[in-house]
Amino acid sequence: MTDAHDPLSRRGKRSLVELLTAVPKLVGALVSAELQHLKSELSGKFASLGVGIGLFVGVAVLGWFLFGVLLAAAILGLSVVFPGWLSALIVAGVLIVIMIVLALVGMAKVKKAMPLAPTDTIESIKEDIRAIRGMGIYDEQ
Repeated sequence: MTDAHDPLSRRGKRSLVELLTAVPKLVGALVSAELQHLKSELSGKFASLGVGIGLFVGVAVLGWFLFGVLLAAAILGLSVVFPGWLSALIVAGVLIVIMIVLALVGMAKVKKAMPLAPTDTIESIKEDIRAIRGMGIYDEQ
């Protein structure tokens, strides 16, 4: 049902006052439509994201089992040449060496990232504040 006095329902020539009074309704309708569009778009993306994350979790679990199978295969392969206990110790030793290397590289990366405070940005902001206050040395051109 359309109201004859509603400026949104009339097509044709409208006065400036009618157009200006219609603006808030039009903006409200536009914002409402955009929010509805945003909700539907995000819900679709989040659903897809959830499925993707679930699949990655499945891959990680199967990868974990694959790692165990490969370790067992390495031990069984070495047990052809060495006794079983020695084969297991050799594989464990290789894993320990890999873990130590990864830990050392990780510690170096963490030390490189320290301190966590964004020191360059903080110093840049301090320089900006000094410039606004007129303090500091700057090129005059």
